[in-house]
Amino acid sequence: MAPTEQSRPAEKTFYLETFGCQMNAHDSEKVVGTLMAQGYRQVNTVEQAGLVLYNTCSIRDKAEQKVFHRLNDFKKLHSQGKKFGVLGCVAQQEGEKIFERAPYVSLVAGSASYRNLPQMLVQLEAGNSRVTGLDDRQTDQAFETEFTARGNPHRGYITIIEGCDKFCAYCVVPYTRGKERSRTSDSVLAEAVNMAQSGYTEIQLLGQNVNSYHDPSGKKSFAELLAAVGEVSGIRRVRFTTSHPRDFTREIVAAIDAVPTLCDHVHLPVQSGSSKILKAMLREYTRENYLERITWVRAARRPISLTTDVIVGFPGETMADFEQTLTLLDEVGYDGVFAFKYSPRPNTPALGMIDSIAEEEKSRRLTILQERQREIQRANYSKHVGSIFEVMVEGQNTARGQWIGRTSQNKTLNFTADAGHAPAAGAYCSVKVTGSFPNSLLGEMVG
Repeated sequence: MAPTEQSRPAEKTFYLETFGCQMNAHDSEKVVGTLMAQGYRQVNTVEQAGLVLYNTCSIRDKAEQKVFHRLNDFKKLHSQGKKFGVLGCVAQQEGEKIFERAPYVSLVAGSASYRNLPQMLVQLEAGNSRVTGLDDRQTDQAFETEFTARGNPHRGYITIIEGCDKFCAYCVVPYTRGKERSRTSDSVLAEAVNMAQSGYTEIQLLGQNVNSYHDPSGKKSFAELLAAVGEVSGIRRVRFTTSHPRDFTREIVAAIDAVPTLCDHVHLPVQSGSSKILKAMLREYTRENYLERITWVRAARRPISLTTDVIVGFPGETMADFEQTLTLLDEVGYDGVFAFKYSPRPNTPALGMIDSIAEEEKSRRLTILQERQREIQRANYSKHVGSIFEVMVEGQNTARGQWIGRTSQNKTLNFTADAGHAPAAGAYCSVKVTGSFPNSLLGEMVG
């Protein structure tokens, strides 16, 4: 006899919103897969969900504030029986204080405890209103799961190292992500092979400091692992982010030169062009050390695109220090810079420094830097006009009649194609560059 509507168990639904970096985005893919394996169905809106989750970032203050504003917006839905959970870096940073700040939250779980999600879900379903998963910095556990629900069918992430041991003065990551812990090279390669067999053609290796990777089995260095992933049958592109300058080696450049599938793009955060400020930031290298690594990249047989991160207005940064950052931009000639104003973060060493630079001055310096970098990019991108690049098609802008592609150097190339030869998402095609902008290229499909 079929069960009645009253006896049929209620469907378990969830909504997940992600804030922050690519590591968070990939963590969310693994969280989604884990939830689906536990019988949950993902829905597109908060209103449809029984369980509402926010995977959070605490790198910058605004990202953290955004989470609590969002929670506040939806607290009225708590009376409808919905359960709320805060995951990720803000969860680890604030811990059980979140329950006090947002009493309608039932789950608080840091990223290092995601492996325990099935048990935490059981507690939630049993009616527990305060479920926590908070690991200390010393955990050796990583979040490996066979249930990853990848959001893109062509390009996928593999986390090879979690956590951070660098303790930069401005950064909260070592306190929210725990210590550095790497996966074995065998497990990484097995995942890469599995992805290739599932139709993925591009892989991005992830880590807070991806090139600080240390194989627990002792089999491969980071450069050797990078090359091995690039040699997996079916994989056409391999990227990696984010590198730390202290652990960036000549061998990484040699691997990019030797293995054609390794993308010719390196993201190498510098944060400041002043050795004095770098020392205050506890970055463990000088301007000269950093520029030495740039010479290795520039000496490669094929052109390698360089991008970076910069913080302006760090405590003690004088105009002379800031000018050194501007001259570094000129000297390196980056293809992209992610620049931010310094903001104090909880538990970080910089909290003890005097943050005497006014917000207006930080904003002024940020604007100057962004304008300088825009001109550098305008010149860099214009050099590509007339060149032909292979792009991976990401989608279509129907309003403009263009396809959106990305080059191996991680540059966006919007292009047109004949109606009879329209490329599909995930396809690779040759595009001739016909125009340029400071942040993208324009072209037409050839061949």
